[in-house]
Amino acid sequence: MIHKTAWGTAMLLTALNIATPLLSSGQQLTKYVDPLIGTGGHGHTYPGSTRPFALVQLSPDNGKGGWDWVSGYHISSDSIAGFSHMHLSGTGIGDWLDIALMPMLKINDNPKADIKQKFDRKDEKASAGYYRVQLENGIQVELTSTERVGFHRYTFPKNTPKAVVQIDLKHQYNWDKPTNSYLTRINDSTLVGLRESSGWAGKQHIYFAIRTSKPIDNFTAVSTSQQEVQTLQAQGVIGQIAFNNTENLLLKVALSTTSHDKALLALSEIPSWNFEDTQKNSNIAWENELGKIKIESRDERLKTIFYSALYHTAVAPTLYSDADGVYKNYKGETHRMTNQGQRYTFFSLWDTFRALKPLFTITQPDRHTDFLNSMLAFYDENGLLPVWDLSTFETNTMTGYHAIPVLADAILKDWPGVDAERAYEAMRKSAFQTIREVPAYNEYGYVPQDVNGGSVTKTLEYAFDDYCISLVAEKLGKTADYTLFTKRAKNYTHLFDPTTGFMRAKYKNGQFVEPFDPFYSEHDFDKSQYIEGNAWQHAFFVPHDIRGLAKLFPKKNGLSAMLDTLFTAPSYMTGENQSPDASGFIGQYAHGNEPSHHIAYMYSYIGEAWKTQEKVRMIVDSMYHDRPDGYAGNEDAGQMSAWAVWSMMGLYPVSPVGGEYVFGSPTLDKSTIAMPNGKQFTITARNNGPKQVYIKSAKLNGKVYNKTFITHADMLKGGELVFEMSDKPNKKFGSSRDIWPTSMEN
Repeated sequence: MIHKTAWGTAMLLTALNIATPLLSSGQQLTKYVDPLIGTGGHGHTYPGSTRPFALVQLSPDNGKGGWDWVSGYHISSDSIAGFSHMHLSGTGIGDWLDIALMPMLKINDNPKADIKQKFDRKDEKASAGYYRVQLENGIQVELTSTERVGFHRYTFPKNTPKAVVQIDLKHQYNWDKPTNSYLTRINDSTLVGLRESSGWAGKQHIYFAIRTSKPIDNFTAVSTSQQEVQTLQAQGVIGQIAFNNTENLLLKVALSTTSHDKALLALSEIPSWNFEDTQKNSNIAWENELGKIKIESRDERLKTIFYSALYHTAVAPTLYSDADGVYKNYKGETHRMTNQGQRYTFFSLWDTFRALKPLFTITQPDRHTDFLNSMLAFYDENGLLPVWDLSTFETNTMTGYHAIPVLADAILKDWPGVDAERAYEAMRKSAFQTIREVPAYNEYGYVPQDVNGGSVTKTLEYAFDDYCISLVAEKLGKTADYTLFTKRAKNYTHLFDPTTGFMRAKYKNGQFVEPFDPFYSEHDFDKSQYIEGNAWQHAFFVPHDIRGLAKLFPKKNGLSAMLDTLFTAPSYMTGENQSPDASGFIGQYAHGNEPSHHIAYMYSYIGEAWKTQEKVRMIVDSMYHDRPDGYAGNEDAGQMSAWAVWSMMGLYPVSPVGGEYVFGSPTLDKSTIAMPNGKQFTITARNNGPKQVYIKSAKLNGKVYNKTFITHADMLKGGELVFEMSDKPNKKFGSSRDIWPTSMEN
């Protein structure tokens, strides 16, 4: 949906023009999308059908719990227990998997029976907006979807006497379990219902409406025993609808967070029973999304990696409101978004503030305003900005208050449709909240380890968030706050140990915690000093003041030497309860988790851009692949993919606020980006190849360009950035202090 904002009619035409050429050009970027990438290893993605940022994610569930099944699916499984309509992409915790349907050849008389069906990988296909699988019992399942409706097509074996579809509201794996549900048949082809559950999000609900292409011959609802009823309410209802002598059956399943009446209205998103038309429209929606960045590469494999990553950047956050902007939050309150906007949920902010949300200021001119206002709506309803919002419920997962950099980045880029004063009020309240160890942080200038665990990570992340507040305070003319938060942004210095070069936990008395082992990892957040990693990965999280960090080292080149050692140190961790999230090791650099994502780019802040180029290309080549285990760790709601999108083009938002993108090593030969104001910005890498990883020189619009970064404002002007690549490092490029990226300590 496109909304008029402060950019006005021109902005509306821009968003439309992004899509229109793709519909007539015959391009097929979707052929490079492989939704199975990330379904292996620990990627935790799902392969089913969705549209960009949709409420519906219709995908198979293997019927198995465990860390690698938090999305419901893992490539190692050979059976399917149902096809549910809500999934989390790439997270580390399992939830949702709501409203599961399963076609069967006979009525299931036992609600506790295992109905899983085996399948063969050769009988499975996944593409953007479409999924197909042939089950061992001969039933072929095809799935496509719109924003709020899942569309099922089942082809039963010939001469099937009874075709059955089970509607499972008891379907539960990992954290999620139903607390209340009901299912009602309202005519011969329509059912409505509700599933309420508790899990990672402690209180959640989803209403639904199901319409069948053929009249239902009989309907049964099951809780503890089978009953022939028109309505059943229980903790976990299982319903079954049966059809006599049919080989082809289609079902539409519409979702709403407000009511089943709104779910019935949502069924109109698919006005006919033409499955191919809906699948085609889903493909067009993804073609338009992918067409915002058009790339050239002689390597087809790189195209698959890039466009599969770009696809994964557009699946979260997800819609939460009805078409009219109305939604019901977890408290049961009904609200409407203002200015014809939509409410979104699934904000994995600890992950996505780093690269995904800055990418949205380029790729999502028609949605990012709603993303931002959804966070502000959360503030209005709950009193604080979200930390990890799922189904409007605060899961309070991970550290920092990272809605702040997302809002700050938008305000500093003059993003339309966001009330800067209202946002600033919310940001400031986060900085003085009475939970999450913020009072201790404000008292001591760091989070003492004897107050709570994760002390180093929390301190470093709060300091960065405070820096973001300081920039907005300066922009809004709040002088006293600018001074206050600028001082707080230096709080990272309190934990630096010049003897070891690491950030170390301290007690309230100011003494470092002993003994110290930089390889030690403790996954229990209450006991850990570093969240999901060790001292190596967390020693460098000062993205706002990299040269300030460099000055803390006793020796002139101390930070450079520390970075070099990071990439060559032994790749192991110590401790009896190591974090599984630290993965994708190059030395002690761990690309499989977010705290490492900016580190390779830090060399460019201290005059060694050639090392950034070398390391970034190495990471792209070794950590991204066109296969199910193609990600080095959890895909994390688009962040792992956003890193690839930026880095393969040759840029990265190291300090993800204010709009500076640091050069890396472009893997792609050419990237043409549709900027949100309608202009195009092109990045060209000449003489590029697997060995040509170094930038020899750069030109911007035909003029020599010596900086090692480019600003968002310059990209909005349009034009072309050309890199001349080489197999030998140009150590002079980026060596002069006056062209380095911004750091507090200049």
